[in-house]
Amino acid sequence: MRSMASVSPILKVYPDRKAASTAAAKHAARIICDAIDTKGHARIIAATGASQLDFIAALLAIEEITWAKVEMFHLDEYVGMSIDHPASFRRFLIDRLIKPAGITKYHLLDGETDPAESCRTVGKALQSGPIDVVFAGIGENGHIAFNDPPADFTSRDPYLVVDLDEACRRQQLGEGWFPTLAAVPKQAMTLSVQQFLQAENVITVVPDTRKAAAVKRCLEGPISPDAPASILRNHPGNHFYMDREATSLLSAEYRERHVVEV
Repeated sequence: MRSMASVSPILKVYPDRKAASTAAAKHAARIICDAIDTKGHARIIAATGASQLDFIAALLAIEEITWAKVEMFHLDEYVGMSIDHPASFRRFLIDRLIKPAGITKYHLLDGETDPAESCRTVGKALQSGPIDVVFAGIGENGHIAFNDPPADFTSRDPYLVVDLDEACRRQQLGEGWFPTLAAVPKQAMTLSVQQFLQAENVITVVPDTRKAAAVKRCLEGPISPDAPASILRNHPGNHFYMDREATSLLSAEYRERHVVEV
C-alpha cells in the first residue's frame, strides 16, 4: 500500500477544456506506452461522463498506443442500468473507447443482475496485477468515481456498491443523461478510494465552472471523506489537468504554491 503522507499536488491549468484534455491524453499515452514497452502490456481503469469526452477523443487520436496490448477495467456503473440505456457507462465505454480503439481485453461492471457479484468478479481480475493508470474526474459534490461524501476511505474491497447522494444525482440530470431526477438511479458500483491509491498513476481531468467549488474544497480544504477527491492529494502519482474555469475559485496563495499555468 502507498504511503498516506500528504504530497504536493501537481496541478496544470490550461486555457480551456480541450487543451487540458489533450495534455492529459498525451501524459496518459506516455504511461500506457511505457508500460507496454516495459512489461508487454498495460492495465488501465477508464472513466466516463462529460468530463472525459474530449480526453478520450484526444487519447484515441494518439497513434503510438498499441491498444491490443491494453487491458481495460471499468471505473463505475449504475445499479439496475440496462446497457441499452443512453446513460449506461458500459455503453459509453463500448461506443467511445473499446470499439474505436480495438481493445479486446476488458472488464465491465454489470449492475443489471447481481451488482455485488459483478464487483467481486471484476475486482478479482483487477487485483490480479498492478494498475498502470486510472482516469478520473471530480464531481460537483467532490466525488471521485461514485464515492460520494462522506466517502468510505477505509474499505479494502476493490469495488463497492454505494448509495448516491442527491447532489450527485442532480449532476447527472444536469448533464443531460436523464429526463428527470426520479429517473436517476439511487445506487451505483464504484472503484473504492483505497483502490485509487493502489494505482501507479491517476490522471484527473476536471473542466468547467460547475466544478470550481468542489475543486477549491478538495484542494484547499482538509483531506476528508466529506471531500472525497481530496484523497488524491495523498497519491504521489496523481496529476490534475484542469481548465481555467474549474480553478477559478482557488486562492492566490494556493496558485503560487501548487499551480502551473500552461
